[in-house]
Amino acid sequence: MTGTELRKSFTGFFADRDHTVVPSASVVPWDDPTLLFTNAGMNQFKDVFLGQSTRDYVRAVDFQKCIRAGGKHNDLEDVGRSPIHQTFFEMLGNWSFGDYYKEEAIVWAWELLTEEWKLTPDLLWATVFREDDESEQLWKRHTGVAADRILRFDEKDNFWEMGETGPCGPNSEIHYDRGPERCDLKGDPDHVCEVNGDCKRFVEIWNLVFIQYDRGTNGVLTPLPARHVDTGMGFERMLSIFQDVDTNYETDVFQPLMDHIGALSERPYAEEDTAMANRVLADHIRALTFAIADGVLPSNEGRGYVLRRILRRASRYGRTLGLSRPFLYRLVPTLTEQMGEAYPELPSAREKVETVIQSEEVAFGRTLDHGIELFEDMAERADAEGRSEVRGDEAFKLYDTYGFPLDLTQLMADEKGLTVDLAGFETEMEAQRARSRTRRKKTEQAGTASGGVSTAGGNLAAEHPTEFVGDEMLTVDKASIAAYEHGSVVLSSTPFYGESGGQVGDTGWLETEAGDRIAVRDATRVGDTIIHHCDPDSAARLEPGMVVAAHVDAARRQAIMRNHTATHLLHAVLRETLGAHVEQRGSVVAPDRLRFDFAHFKPVDPDELNAIERRVNELIWENIGVEPFETGLEDARSQGAMALFTEKYEDRVRVVRIGDASLELCGGTHLDATGEIGLFRLVRESGISAGVRRVEALTGAGAYESMKRDEGLVAGAADALKSEPEDLVKRAGDLNGRVRELERHIREMGRSSAQNWADGLVDGAVDADGVSVAAGRVECPDIDTLRAMGDTLRARLSGAAVGVLFASFEDRPVCIVVVTDGAISGRGLHAGRLARDVAAFIGGGGGGKAHMAQAGGKDASRIDEAVTRAAGVVEHHLRTAGQ
Repeated sequence: MTGTELRKSFTGFFADRDHTVVPSASVVPWDDPTLLFTNAGMNQFKDVFLGQSTRDYVRAVDFQKCIRAGGKHNDLEDVGRSPIHQTFFEMLGNWSFGDYYKEEAIVWAWELLTEEWKLTPDLLWATVFREDDESEQLWKRHTGVAADRILRFDEKDNFWEMGETGPCGPNSEIHYDRGPERCDLKGDPDHVCEVNGDCKRFVEIWNLVFIQYDRGTNGVLTPLPARHVDTGMGFERMLSIFQDVDTNYETDVFQPLMDHIGALSERPYAEEDTAMANRVLADHIRALTFAIADGVLPSNEGRGYVLRRILRRASRYGRTLGLSRPFLYRLVPTLTEQMGEAYPELPSAREKVETVIQSEEVAFGRTLDHGIELFEDMAERADAEGRSEVRGDEAFKLYDTYGFPLDLTQLMADEKGLTVDLAGFETEMEAQRARSRTRRKKTEQAGTASGGVSTAGGNLAAEHPTEFVGDEMLTVDKASIAAYEHGSVVLSSTPFYGESGGQVGDTGWLETEAGDRIAVRDATRVGDTIIHHCDPDSAARLEPGMVVAAHVDAARRQAIMRNHTATHLLHAVLRETLGAHVEQRGSVVAPDRLRFDFAHFKPVDPDELNAIERRVNELIWENIGVEPFETGLEDARSQGAMALFTEKYEDRVRVVRIGDASLELCGGTHLDATGEIGLFRLVRESGISAGVRRVEALTGAGAYESMKRDEGLVAGAADALKSEPEDLVKRAGDLNGRVRELERHIREMGRSSAQNWADGLVDGAVDADGVSVAAGRVECPDIDTLRAMGDTLRARLSGAAVGVLFASFEDRPVCIVVVTDGAISGRGLHAGRLARDVAAFIGGGGGGKAHMAQAGGKDASRIDEAVTRAAGVVEHHLRTAGQ
């Protein structure tokens, strides 16, 4: 049976028993903060199990994509070592929502396995929770499982919980006996093959969970309103049994990936010493591809950091197969072809996934090799010092400087028989957090000192929802004050838009019946309540029950709407120009500007920016009508409306349509037609984090004034350079070329002068146990010249020799160490290690390659001492190299 056939057989069996076949949910539970990733098929039904929602059906079946990497369920460390564990896997499952319970679940499981799939009954074992007499009796009464193959276990094995909190209950597992020949512990005289044992003979294939409790944050179990069934079968495990292979990685769902990896590395999976690395890469590319396709991007926190850890772990395993260039992204088409039919989101997201992974590989590749070299030095140092662990500060340096996740350092340490000082690492991490908190506190204090709008009034929101009428009018003549607290006013109805969805809040004024005006400096939204922030002194005479008129600053609102409608056009054009992988990651819509953050993995080049700006303006000139409307969430999605992954929407949503150009879920305020924007101008593009770019733009009068300012700057620059504006670029290029020519001439003069030092250094070299050491202090204009002098010195040295050059730039000492080939191959010297120890005399450190290295320090006053001690450092390294 193939993977495709297994999915169809399972869902078909239960569809014939009145189960609705439902599609796999996203691998990312965006609306569930208790989970990093979807780790079981039941996640999408959690609200049903908790009695918070219902479905149109009471029986369901599906195949669900899952990731277990981080949180309560974390299989990351088992990947590669174990033949059955993966970070990404598929779960086959059937559910009952308050309908059938234990009896039907057990009977149908037995029927499918033994009658439909023809598994040998004598090879099946069942386990139950130690207190679950009912399930044990059902197995005895309705199946062919012998009584001695029905076993009881405690909570660890037979009480299932989705997370630290949430639905849970006793479960009954079905295990398959693969035969004594599959035992991998035959050499252990004390070993006994058993269910839930340590060997590979018995494999759990299906877990029948009987959900009847909700575990609260205090750990207490509370009975659910109704009892449910949640079953989960490991798709890949079951497939390995049907295809009679030793590991999941030998099934047909993995083989195309394994073959591709072997072709790239020229180290096929069949080779014993490459098997683990091949398994890790095949698993990790699956997890990365599915997570990125569902909207997660690598980052330094939460789900994004889990993805980054997985990718960097894979990159390092790639190095063990000789794959030093980015390669993971090249596996995406193979995976897409293999699984695209079952998961149609993969083909549509393929370009995005490839781009994200390649971008991350390139970024990490810049530091990976340096980090590995540094780790090797650390391991050598630990061995020389008789230590069996990597120090915490060393592991932190790998993390902080080279981007090595702690578990990657632990993995590398384990391969060398070392551990990692976790307490010391955490001490360094906490010190960094303390520094961050201090910086953040200073920033917040600076912001407070500069003044700002009071955020008081949030506790007014729960009891006083506000009717927002600002889409139709900017003035409400009579609005009653529903609540008041220290300058924060809640009205029964208001034209003021409360800050939300990236759009800033309105300003304006309230007017009492007595004619008093109270300025509204901002408006914010808390749930369904809009809070008007006023100066507490001027608003002191307001009180609940008073009637006021509410006036929005119309010109400011109009400017905000120009920018908001332009933001929708910009979003659409970015996707049109750069690709469908572009997704919103944040925005600010203010009266004077707009800012839009989006997923993209390289800078937007000038030609693309010009095309984007031009296309947005074309849509403005077409004067397309803007149509807000309300509809059902599923209807909006079926129409192709853009929505934010991170938002949780109500069943009824507001949608803004701009002709055929844009369709987005949005609760903000907009113009009636695009022509009212007037003019659009991009003013800045930048990167704000890995995989996220930011563009900033101006509209209307702001865009026009920006253009006039730039015209003035061009005219001023042309006047200063004695050029016509149209010739300014050529004139600047000519002058820049002349400056570079003069700088080159100056450097050549400096190098020529400095070269005189080489003869003196070589002539004054001292002997260090048969190695010639030429060390000295030189004067030169820059670090490039110092490196060039190092090359010159190395070329002049002969035999086994070491050269050490010191210079000072702005009172910062720098050292270059060079080692001849004779000293490297004949005496075991390494420039990087020498530089590290020589630099200790000037209060610093460094490293590099065997033939040349660079180091820096803090104390230039000790350069002369370091020069005299250089030969001693070489002698020390010669002694230790010979030990």
